[in-house]
Amino acid sequence: MTIEIKVPSPGESITEVLLASWLVENNSYVEQNQDIAEIDSDKATLSVSAPVAGTIHFTVEAGETVEVGKVIASIEAGEGVKPVSSDIGIPATSGTKTSEPEKTDTQKKQVAEEPINLTNQLHTSPLARKLMEAENISEAELMAFFSHFRLGTKDIAFFKDNRNTVSNTSGQKPTDNLVSAANRGSDRKKMTPLRKKLSERLVSVKNETAMLTTFNEVNMTPIMEIRKKYKDIFKEKHNVNLGFMSFFTKAVTEALQLFPQVNSQIDGDEIVSYQYADISIAVSGPKGLVVPVIRNAERLSLAEIELTIKGLAAKARDNKLSLDEMTGGTFTITNGGVFGSMLSTPIINPPQSAILGMHNIVERPIAVNGKVEIHPIMFVALSYDHRIIDGRESVSFLVKVKEMLENPAKMLFGSKDPVEKLLEL
Repeated sequence: MTIEIKVPSPGESITEVLLASWLVENNSYVEQNQDIAEIDSDKATLSVSAPVAGTIHFTVEAGETVEVGKVIASIEAGEGVKPVSSDIGIPATSGTKTSEPEKTDTQKKQVAEEPINLTNQLHTSPLARKLMEAENISEAELMAFFSHFRLGTKDIAFFKDNRNTVSNTSGQKPTDNLVSAANRGSDRKKMTPLRKKLSERLVSVKNETAMLTTFNEVNMTPIMEIRKKYKDIFKEKHNVNLGFMSFFTKAVTEALQLFPQVNSQIDGDEIVSYQYADISIAVSGPKGLVVPVIRNAERLSLAEIELTIKGLAAKARDNKLSLDEMTGGTFTITNGGVFGSMLSTPIINPPQSAILGMHNIVERPIAVNGKVEIHPIMFVALSYDHRIIDGRESVSFLVKVKEMLENPAKMLFGSKDPVEKLLEL
């Protein structure tokens, strides 16, 4: 029985997708519910699984743009011996024994005891060899490990195209010609729907909004002292690390309550203000930047925020985020500091009206009570749409975020001072 595999619909208004890659070989055996392909839409990357077990036959090549509902492969369902791909000229093995005489126990023991002399047989860089020595990894172990990997047609084609470039007749290192040839090449590939949509949205933001950015700096000493003191206890109790993102998310949700205009969006000729804070967290995934959403972040504790971020980040790395998990945010936080950024101007995530940019933490001299002290400082940036947010509100919002981060007790009692909260002032 032959089962057709069609392109599923990633969501409303999406009529075509890009078949990004096949996760299995053509004419190979696949198990039921095994992921066989990845498709890219302008919103997300989704995987396609096999509805039944059997031998798969492709009808569409990877890299092609196909319409939703089109047949991309078929599966010949049925049980039996799993076929072995013979695309490089190696025939599938059968159940019969070969004519090679079986070795005796004495011969097997002799073969096992024979030392394998592979010293300097691998062309490794000095850094790689140093790592091998540090990790106590021998060349024999590497050769034995990689010998278990199966060569495909692409490997043979690469060898065919480059075997003459590694000849050592000119006295060069075997890799010199290959490196020089590789450095002169280029690669051209079609832009994925996700990347294409992202580029369109970013350009539209610059053209359709009155975007401005205000900057400030945060003394991270109080936050770092809290993390240093409680990180082990926090991880033991909640099974998650205590990071900076939860503090920033909590500070943002408190500041949004004081400045609701920052938590608003323009819809036609109306302004929509939200009474909740769905915080979008920018995450770098394999296919590009994705922005999953923490729902009702204003109600969550630091531990709940960290657990939510951990789960969303894991899904982003595995391309498992759903459309619902990436839509509907009211405010975005992006952390360029993990890549070493000192200062940048983040771009608004439409249709939102503001985005907070975090950056790396560097020890800097600052004035504290009339004295110069060295403290870990982070520059922060708030980009906002000036059509809906005035300068006073944007600057005051960022100052409030700074105050709560430098005085974390305010996050426990809301935006008010703990004494004012106690006295009901």
